[in-house]
Amino acid sequence: MHTVPQHSRALFLLPAWVMAITISVPIVATLLAVTEPQGPIWEHLQKTVLSEYVLNSVTLMALTGGLSLVIGVSTGWLIGACIFKGRETMGWLLMLPLASPAYIVAYVYTDLLEVSGPVLTALRSLLSLDAGELPLPSIRTLPSAAVMLSLVLYPYIYLLSRNSFAGRSGAQFDAARVLGRGPYSAFFQVALPASRPAIMGGLALVLMETLADFGVVSYFSVATFSTGIFRTWLGLGDSSAALKLASLMLLFVIMLVVFEEKNRRGTADSSDLSQAPRIHLTGVKAWLAIAACLFPVILGFLIPFATLVIYASDHIQQSNSANFSRMLVNSVALACAASVAITFIAWLLANTKRVYPSALNKSLIRVSTLGYALPGILLAVALLKPLGAANDWLVDIWPNSRYAIFSGGIFLLLYAYVCRFLTVAYQSLESGFASISGDLDSAARTLGATPLRLTWRVHLPLLKPSILGACLLVFVDVMRELPATLILRPFNFNTLATHVYRLASDERLGEASLAAVLIVMVGVIPVVLLQRSGLSRATPST
Repeated sequence: MHTVPQHSRALFLLPAWVMAITISVPIVATLLAVTEPQGPIWEHLQKTVLSEYVLNSVTLMALTGGLSLVIGVSTGWLIGACIFKGRETMGWLLMLPLASPAYIVAYVYTDLLEVSGPVLTALRSLLSLDAGELPLPSIRTLPSAAVMLSLVLYPYIYLLSRNSFAGRSGAQFDAARVLGRGPYSAFFQVALPASRPAIMGGLALVLMETLADFGVVSYFSVATFSTGIFRTWLGLGDSSAALKLASLMLLFVIMLVVFEEKNRRGTADSSDLSQAPRIHLTGVKAWLAIAACLFPVILGFLIPFATLVIYASDHIQQSNSANFSRMLVNSVALACAASVAITFIAWLLANTKRVYPSALNKSLIRVSTLGYALPGILLAVALLKPLGAANDWLVDIWPNSRYAIFSGGIFLLLYAYVCRFLTVAYQSLESGFASISGDLDSAARTLGATPLRLTWRVHLPLLKPSILGACLLVFVDVMRELPATLILRPFNFNTLATHVYRLASDERLGEASLAAVLIVMVGVIPVVLLQRSGLSRATPST
């Protein structure tokens, strides 16, 4: 048996361990915050708003999860188990809302449905009413936030349930129909329970994204963990209290991760998709199926995107301004740097797991790839305190230096991106490694190849598609990321996402529309990849 030289083992294992431990810093820092003594601000939060944060967060997740289930399961059944004219087109159109960040959709609908917005203005004009004669409730409420989130998050459930309904659960539905069950009875008692693991896995992703959201809840003034951490850190200036809030938020995240892991193990195999005969819909039923599929697409993508394009056409001259060009360059440069760094680290971890699949390595990698399940606001706060302490330590031992590395905003920002989006790249690389037969590794080692030579001559050429896919997915995620960028960016350093947030918060959506259009257009890229692959975008993860 070929023995791997010790220096070759160190070449791979040592960097992988260092990376895995470094990326785990925010998780450890957040957990340690539980042991810190309670300060006056934390006691004040406990007495006043903590219960509100918990109640609103749980309510928001429940409403968003419920709406996403209704949309995702119904459309997943129509596309996965039925045949009707236009089905294939509807299948990829239903993925488009993933391209629209939830905060941008919220900005658009708020602008459209405000009292002075175009929709109510046109309605009052049509009915010949004065400004105050058509009162409607404000859109900036918790239920409205749930609607905004569900319009862009339901594809997680749709994609997984579609594949499940097209596979074993669809075949079981057909068997139940042959045995005399009615269509509704067969669906609710046979097909739906059979798809439960896949549906619950998609629901877990929706709940994670809902808990992580900052843009929508901040704009709608809904007090959740995300907004509470932001206000405690920047408004009250108490890092310890913010970290304690983050630790409670982390408990929710851990429960969701466990929930997702448990359900993923029971997801139906999609290798026998051809075994499920499809239900043919014609006439009125086919048109109703098309309408049901188009409804979430229109609300979640077409209306917001068309509105932004119309607004952007009136502000196209912004593209020539130096400020806009600088923000575009900042966004692209950050996304490029992060995608290259994250993809390299993901390759390093995936390669280590492949070459040295020990229990220790697997555990370290599992902890370091939890980041996608962690909200950006949590990561930002969890990084600032320990790295600030490290920076103070460096300044103490190196007093002549005014620029210790940990004080740089760009460094912290890239660090947060690595922690947040490593899972996206890692899953792509791990899938690539899984497609490479282990016999190739055995043959190479038999011929005396070292791990470095095996990696360079065998693995890397075969991993090119996975590496490019990982870079692209991370690039898109970084381009649209908001909360961590808001907190960690250097002074006077803006990206397209922070630019949209700042202007929309000031009710200047028209001026923010051009940047928003660019973010949405970039977001279409992974949607196309998703439709081609039929795989989940990011599963922890995020």
